Amino acid sequence: MLTSGPVRRGTFGRLGPGSPHSRRVKGTLFVDYVRMLRAKKGVDWSKRLQPQDLGYLVQRIEPDAWYPMETFERMGDAILAEVAGGSLELVRTFGRASIDWLCQQHANLVAPGDTIETLMRFQVLRRTFFDYSALEISSLSDGEATLHIVYGMGPVAEEAACWQTLGFFERLLEVAGARDVKAWFSSRAWAGEVVTSVQLRWSR
Repeated sequence: MLTSGPVRRGTFGRLGPGSPHSRRVKGTLFVDYVRMLRAKKGVDWSKRLQPQDLGYLVQRIEPDAWYPMETFERMGDAILAEVAGGSLELVRTFGRASIDWLCQQHANLVAPGDTIETLMRFQVLRRTFFDYSALEISSLSDGEATLHIVYGMGPVAEEAACWQTLGFFERLLEVAGARDVKAWFSSRAWAGEVVTSVQLRWSR
């Protein structure tokens, strides 16, 4: 089970703001969304973000601090609409590009030439990115892996975040030395299934 309680089909296990179990994301990931919003000049973000969200665009984001997942979700929706123009392939590219920043913050993430060790290191590290079970590597062997994802967002943000995750893992494997990397969804939470599953295949 990937969340702290049962997940009903189509509900995404959502938790409301102010709940004692409200979900949070670490600044290491949160800052990536903030940077994309800041870089897009001339957009009135107040039309897509709530007042409490806008403050994050003008303050320093601390990599080790926790930030509300509700704000992260709204920022993701805004980025999809205003930065990516609704293109999920572009969101996938954003995920690939985020590897460089994450490797700067976590120099030991990649084990050059060892894809399995790299994914195992990520499995340990990802527990510091969210304060709930958003992402799990459910199976891992030489040349293949399966990810289970439950970010707990609404369908639009969930789909975009999963595409970003898919791109992230494609690039992570390539940086670790994998060749012929293939990634695809075998189930989709935003379409009503319980979790999103990503299949990864590669050669060395």
